[in-house]
Amino acid sequence: MTLFNRLKGRGCSVLVVWALAGCPEEIVTQSSQKDSGPAEAGAAAVNPAAVNPAARAAAAVDAAARLAALEAELVAKHGEPQRPRIKQGLGQVAALWRGEDGDLGEFARAQFQADPAALQATFDRLEAALEQLDGHYNEITRELRRPSDVDIGPQWPVDALLGSMDAAAHALEDLFISKVAFVALLNFPQTSLGQRLTEGSRWTREQWAAARLTGRFVRRVPGPVQQRIATAAAAGERYINGYNLWMHHLLDPQGVRLFRKGLRLISHWNLRDEIRGDYAEREGLFKQRLIARVMQHIVQQTIPAVVIDNPRLDWNPFTGTVTPCPPEEIEADAPPPRATATTTTTATAAAMAAGASREPDTRYALLLDNFRAQRQADPYSPATPTLIARSFELGREIPEKRVVELLTELCASPLAKRVGERIEQRLGRKLEPHDLWYNGFLPRGRFSEAELDAMTARRYPSSQAFEADLPRILGQLGFAREKAKFLAEHIRVDASRGAGHALQAMRRGDFPHLRTRVEKTGMNYKGYNIAVHELGHNVEQVFSLYSVDHTLLAGVPNNAFTEALAFVFQQRDLELLGLGKPDAAADRLRVLHDFFSAWEIAGVALTEIATWHFMYEHPEATPAQLREQVVRLARETWNRYYEPVLGGRDTLLLGIYSHMIQNTLYLPDYPLGHLIAFQIEEHLAKQPAGSLGKEFERMASYGAVTPDLWLVHATGAPLSTAPLLLATQAALAAGP
Repeated sequence: MTLFNRLKGRGCSVLVVWALAGCPEEIVTQSSQKDSGPAEAGAAAVNPAAVNPAARAAAAVDAAARLAALEAELVAKHGEPQRPRIKQGLGQVAALWRGEDGDLGEFARAQFQADPAALQATFDRLEAALEQLDGHYNEITRELRRPSDVDIGPQWPVDALLGSMDAAAHALEDLFISKVAFVALLNFPQTSLGQRLTEGSRWTREQWAAARLTGRFVRRVPGPVQQRIATAAAAGERYINGYNLWMHHLLDPQGVRLFRKGLRLISHWNLRDEIRGDYAEREGLFKQRLIARVMQHIVQQTIPAVVIDNPRLDWNPFTGTVTPCPPEEIEADAPPPRATATTTTTATAAAMAAGASREPDTRYALLLDNFRAQRQADPYSPATPTLIARSFELGREIPEKRVVELLTELCASPLAKRVGERIEQRLGRKLEPHDLWYNGFLPRGRFSEAELDAMTARRYPSSQAFEADLPRILGQLGFAREKAKFLAEHIRVDASRGAGHALQAMRRGDFPHLRTRVEKTGMNYKGYNIAVHELGHNVEQVFSLYSVDHTLLAGVPNNAFTEALAFVFQQRDLELLGLGKPDAAADRLRVLHDFFSAWEIAGVALTEIATWHFMYEHPEATPAQLREQVVRLARETWNRYYEPVLGGRDTLLLGIYSHMIQNTLYLPDYPLGHLIAFQIEEHLAKQPAGSLGKEFERMASYGAVTPDLWLVHATGAPLSTAPLLLATQAALAAGP
């Protein structure tokens, strides 16, 4: 098939047709958004079938001839040695140039840089300017979202609108309209994923920075599409941030209250962490079974809508009954009832209980809305025409096939059964589905949740107290005094409305923000554990911005790597509370914990990947149909990999993770992060005592290169399940 026919079949603009040997496939296949962009994105809708084929062919030949003539003109001006750069640069520009962009020849004559000094100056200007653009747009969006993300008092209706705004929604399109993006494409080479994977180890740091520069412009997504994606994501986050359950108002099969007054947990993070904490409780097993039942209702959307974040109603998830809560059992700090000022609290609760229908399929409607928003970007990325492809090939730079193979190796490992048997020995009972979140291999299993809550609340009555303690925390982790001081000065801590997150800075001079939930009684252990995890993110974010040699390389290869570095911190949370350091036996148990944690989340990730494939295969699915499919996928994955270890056929716990609703295909980063974190920990174990700070900085400041290249630099080996599986086998062989 000729190049013209290949491109014509993809609806490409005539300007894309150019005879460029060696241009990456993902660049050759870029289509003209003027011809193929969806009307709802604001692009002109043109039906390629309506264009006369003969005229189209003639126009293509003419365009190719004009492009060749322009190439010859520039070669004559700048010399034959510049031909490869001119040829590739013109092709990269032509692939995304629109008619309204003007005269391509005039632009190329003015902006192509042949002189090395001028080329370097152009690169430096672009790097500095993009850092400022990214950084300030990031700050604006952060402040617009502040009332939605941070617990600073009551929320108002306008906060939802402000939180859905993306200040940078039109930034990419503005960079193309202003032709700044085309300057980069004309003068610096784009690279394919294959090139980055096979040749990247031989590149200089400047070559890597240039690859990241042009990689920003592989797609030309219109601003309205970007804003549509941001709006859908913000709606999912608002829904999840408000998905709290008042645990004192959940009743066991006998109608007994198992949880203390005032305990308000967000789904899924706090519910899962409560299961983890209940292993040390006398009535822990009954609490865990109750929470697992609640989780199944959430996944199936059979939870009564009126009990969500409502302390005035009692709900028995075993019988399904909803009743008004006796006044003496309602928390003193409960929010006002959901009613008009003329309605009494008792009457309101009774009316709500009487109409306690299940939550509508909101969870899945929001997931579908995220899918449909992302789908609007598909036509602008012909080489990666789905969010799935972009997530793995552009975002992670790890092919989906390889990720699925890694996840399947974890899920199907026979070691899971052996680790499960070890857990049974420690618990003295058969495992149940909620033991998916067993954490008794860690030292925290020796302490009750109440003990840990009391300890953290005394130490951290507010987010400011945690921020003030950062120098000590970082020093205890192994960072030199001046380095710990520098890091603490560059991190801000906020009380989160949601479970917590780390919000990066994107320009030097700005600061990353650590968010975790802080209750009125102080930071409980769940909030503290999350805070230590997010601190790992923040320290990575400081180093990978302030210490990297090129800001175009700021960051790490993908989210799995920042998760891995955060796990390194989180694993030491009890040490930071002064509750002891691990010995050899504790190290063996840590290995079993690392394996079991990776095994747990791998099935969750496989469920999410399969869910996105279903949505792309059934784009007209209703929320109810999507719910049925997620339930089916969660059951099938459970029955295949988890039932042999934990029992509970058809369990739905793999579908509970809130990331599925408020993020897009984020969950695979967690099992990958566990694998990466284990390789990092194995490397750290071989270093002299006190080396964590120095090694962490060395790793985090290497920048956003490809995953295997980063890991080889950090640990000496590429990404693999082998280190974790071999260490797990050795830990099991060493005895209990």
